[in-house]
Amino acid sequence: MVYAIVRAGGRQEKVAVGDIVTLDRVHEKVGASIDLPAVLLVDGDKVTSDAKALSGVKVEAKILENLRGKKIVIQKYKNKTGYKKRQGFRAALTKVEITSIV
Repeated sequence: MVYAIVRAGGRQEKVAVGDIVTLDRVHEKVGASIDLPAVLLVDGDKVTSDAKALSGVKVEAKILENLRGKKIVIQKYKNKTGYKKRQGFRAALTKVEITSIV
């Protein structure tokens, strides 16, 4: 089985052809194709992690949809001072499907 470790949005993801992965927001239109940089490539028993050998490796992905993550509620409170603060956060995400590893 061929799979690759790719760098995407400050993290690394293990991907194979046909996988659907959620990444940090990619500023491309839905249906567009993007290339993800490979960090490691595993092809059966052969493992490639050399930067020069990986320069020719392309991991192509197709953008399926842009979405937002689950809401995270951040609350801060200090006793006896009257200090309380509430803040929310929703991450901007992109769902992609891995189409090929060349």
